[in-house]
Amino acid sequence: MRTLLIADLHLSSDTPDTNQGFYLYLEHTAPGADALYILGDLFDAWIGDDLLDATHHPVSGIAHEVITRLRKLSDDGTAVYLMHGNRDFLLGERFVSACQAMLLADIEQVELQGVPVVLLHGDSLCTQDEAYMAFRLQSRNPEWQAQMLALPLEQRLELAKSLRMQSGEANANKAEAIMDVTQQDVVALMEHYGVATMIHGHTHRPHVHDLTVEEVPAKRYVVGDWDSQHGWDIVIERSDHTAPRLRQFALSEPPDA
Repeated sequence: MRTLLIADLHLSSDTPDTNQGFYLYLEHTAPGADALYILGDLFDAWIGDDLLDATHHPVSGIAHEVITRLRKLSDDGTAVYLMHGNRDFLLGERFVSACQAMLLADIEQVELQGVPVVLLHGDSLCTQDEAYMAFRLQSRNPEWQAQMLALPLEQRLELAKSLRMQSGEANANKAEAIMDVTQQDVVALMEHYGVATMIHGHTHRPHVHDLTVEEVPAKRYVVGDWDSQHGWDIVIERSDHTAPRLRQFALSEPPDA
């Protein structure tokens, strides 16, 4: 029995190697798993499910390929779970249903192979980045999202491009610590849910962090972001006595299990 978790693939028309690596992962690693959790930023940008109808746009073709492969994985018995990231928070019910997946809340408490875990994308814990947190609050507002989705598709595409550029410029001038999670908020969240294991992505800083939660040893697992050569996942197996393992692998040779 096995559960897999990935995040931050940032699939786009500019990432052909990553796209193919993900397809290979779905063919060779994911089959036979009890569940696959995608913890946000599956796409580098998602500006609404009507993108699926824009056959002239290259991301539409990538999205349909992802849907086909995730639906097959689901049909074959692996439960597929999706979570919004900071780049694809407009993924909607149409896309999720087409994948035969289930959409998770921004913070989800689950039990994976007997391990109580709290899952999240991770951006909500970067509370020192006040400018981003203000944008996050706005972008998760249903009224704001409805206004965005009412704009013509091409206008949304240009807006997403502009926001990515602004984000890159802003991050270049921020201290590294500001863009990482805030430790006290990590501990507070784990205390709230009563767990000793947290798994998230977002920061692109793969690592296993040891910490203490209510005087109990705890761990925070950060899933790495995928690039043109390597992918990252976390695997939890019953045979490992329920200890999660963080793995890096070559996209051309994903793990067999």
